[in-house]
Amino acid sequence: MRFHPLPLLLALAALSACAGAPRLDAPPIAAAAQPRFDALAFFTGRSEGLGRLSKVFSRTVPTRVESEGRVVGGVLHLTQVVQEGNKPARTREWAIREDRPGHYTGTLTEAAGAVTGETVGNRLHLAFRLKSGGLPVEQWLTLSPDGLRAYNVLTVRKLGVTVAVLSEDIRRIG
Repeated sequence: MRFHPLPLLLALAALSACAGAPRLDAPPIAAAAQPRFDALAFFTGRSEGLGRLSKVFSRTVPTRVESEGRVVGGVLHLTQVVQEGNKPARTREWAIREDRPGHYTGTLTEAAGAVTGETVGNRLHLAFRLKSGGLPVEQWLTLSPDGLRAYNVLTVRKLGVTVAVLSEDIRRIG
């Protein structure tokens, strides 16, 4: 019987990928039936997000997102200035509307194609694909009982493996 190293090498590669995978933190805000997460209401005005971004085989970096949102004709126009570690700040734009109760659709400058979303109680789930590489992104935002904060967990996957995780606390400031 001959020894075939390929299965062993594949298993070792899979284990090493898991060892370097970013951690997924549990949100500090519990899921609940109320208050209902209304994305347009929460993101109208100013908000600030502070978090950390973990990428596979990279160190964790702090993030800061300053947002300004306004609703025009039922569409939330959200401008965000994103600071990721020591990189230069970048601006991104969202346009999101509620197309039926609890369901959202829209665009994002960093997304290839549509952004879709839905709410379940105090949780908002968003999904889209990145323009860069077409990788799938999922976001789960959980609204605090007072409606003034949301905890955001964003994951990026490649071939089913989590390659980046953003954990962020967002608070309304105006």
